[in-house]
Amino acid sequence: MKRKMWTSSPLMIVMSVIIIAFALVSYNFGMFIFTIEMTIGILCLSVSLGVYFYFNHHVRKTLVSAKKILGSAGEKELQELTIPVVVTGTKGDIVWHNKAFKQCVSGGHSAIGESILPYIYPRTLIQVMGSESSYVTYGNKEFTVYHSKLENSSVLYFIDDTYFKTVNRKFREKRAVVSIISFDNRDELIRDASGGDESRIIGDVEFLLRRWTEEEMDGFVKKLSGGRYLLISDEAHIELARERRFRILDEVRKVKGMNNLSATISIGIGREATSVMESEAWARQALDMALGRGGDQVAIKKGDTYEFFGGLSKGVEKRDKVRTRVIASTLQEQIRTSNRVLIMGHKNSDMDCIGAAVGLFSAITSYSNKPVHIVVDKEKTLALPLIELVEENVPEHKDMFMGPMEARQYTDEKTLLIVVDTHSYVFVEDSHLLDIAGKIVVIDHHRMMVTHIKNSVIFYHEPYASSASEMVSELIQYMEKSSIKEYAAHALLSGITLDTKNYILKTGVRTFEASAFLRRCGADTVLVKKLFANTPETNREKSDLVGHADIYRGCAISYTEDPSQNIRVAAAQAADELLSIKGVIASFVLFKIGDDVSISARSFGEMNVQVILEAFGGGGHLTMAGAQLKDTSIETAIKELMFQIDVRIEQTK
Repeated sequence: MKRKMWTSSPLMIVMSVIIIAFALVSYNFGMFIFTIEMTIGILCLSVSLGVYFYFNHHVRKTLVSAKKILGSAGEKELQELTIPVVVTGTKGDIVWHNKAFKQCVSGGHSAIGESILPYIYPRTLIQVMGSESSYVTYGNKEFTVYHSKLENSSVLYFIDDTYFKTVNRKFREKRAVVSIISFDNRDELIRDASGGDESRIIGDVEFLLRRWTEEEMDGFVKKLSGGRYLLISDEAHIELARERRFRILDEVRKVKGMNNLSATISIGIGREATSVMESEAWARQALDMALGRGGDQVAIKKGDTYEFFGGLSKGVEKRDKVRTRVIASTLQEQIRTSNRVLIMGHKNSDMDCIGAAVGLFSAITSYSNKPVHIVVDKEKTLALPLIELVEENVPEHKDMFMGPMEARQYTDEKTLLIVVDTHSYVFVEDSHLLDIAGKIVVIDHHRMMVTHIKNSVIFYHEPYASSASEMVSELIQYMEKSSIKEYAAHALLSGITLDTKNYILKTGVRTFEASAFLRRCGADTVLVKKLFANTPETNREKSDLVGHADIYRGCAISYTEDPSQNIRVAAAQAADELLSIKGVIASFVLFKIGDDVSISARSFGEMNVQVILEAFGGGGHLTMAGAQLKDTSIETAIKELMFQIDVRIEQTK
């Protein structure tokens, strides 16, 4: 705009003079026409002269301000300088530039009077002046822009480093990246297969991996032991595979074994590492994360962040219990070398959390005289009926349950802290105990989260297990000289019943084996059923949530803003019941807790609700998950939830 005004001002002066000349000629034809033309001419001349002198004053003022820098070398010297230099006014208009700027940046034409913005896009002048240097691209060249800020002007220096940035970009793209691939369910596929079928399955998977590596990744793959493969590629091809969302996962899933079971792989990738050794270490950590989340997915680690792709399949149940036996032996050794034991679950503990804790309490006290306590906030727990039942059956252990603040007084470097039913330091009942306990043991079945506890001496994590109570039931069977009382069997069975939804979801062979063991220990199914009895108020709240649900892309979404005492229980049960609606593949129930919004999600496995709620900082399983949104409204939470559902459905397609 200023460029147009600068160039048009002299033209306007000439036109004004012509109008005045016409007015003088018209003087002989009538006073009226003369007066109009003379008025217009004088007015145009006044405006043109005003604009002309204003911008000349603006340029002089800007250049005078720039003299502080230009004067140091002289305008003539800067004019001959090979580095492009430009002086701009306070509004970003170019008032001066040297020859180098004209040749290297503006393409051979004078840019005086133009705005500087096209030359520093997408940054603004304020952004450029606010940083030490800025990287910009204009045309086919790349520049680093430095600046000097004066009172009424800015001096910008354009350093042409196109060559160096091109070399740097090519270096980053060709940087070696290590990936480790795991054939997730190799043992399960070939266990019951014949010799020929076993060779076919392994051969088909390895053929797909080799073809993908050669055709898309421009690298090589080498077979390791234990159904693992080492892949070496570069950043550019990893980024290409990322944009294609790692189609190799879908291709491998087409390989079928016995009972039409699909083959699955998991890939751990270490990107942007400083060395190949670091990339390999990151790849192993990423693979552990992918396997901990159930497998059939890709995990990319860049520094402290992770990115995930896939995760469509359910976790494969492992029948080998060797690891369980080793964990049980190691756990007993850690208990023996500790002065006291604390067992802690997650916030708003449920029956699986308390059941697993009570089971461990009973097992440890059966063979050890070490003081054992369960850390729980009774005012916020969802398993209060179970806690009351246990307290009635063990009057000799009046201090079995203690609050987080009381537990801090008992915790020191000789304390063993066992965390059950969660592995995230964000969700534990009291994260402060993690900092002061001497040793930490984690027992959990939820899919791996980035916020997992990293300083544990034992990290017993089995995402295929139905519940933490199932895992504890197995551990107890391999702990020497340990046993459990009937009250502990009731508690463990209630935990399994809760997380499997009465043995409907996530049940495997080992789930029923654990349940059979608990029945032998005296667990009463009728008593467990009574623990799940609702109050009339809870049933009404659940019915209201189910009745007011809306269906969005196959997902049932319901909400309430009534902060009742039993809303957590009602919401969880409503989410379960919404799955019984025809055509519903997943359910989400939102409810207010203070200024926060909590989400309870369920599915039958067709949609991974854990991945959806992970976007809100939540977690859980493929079929059951939860999340809490801080300082938000129900309306905002529902909009964001719908957006995440859209994203997940499109990714699945």
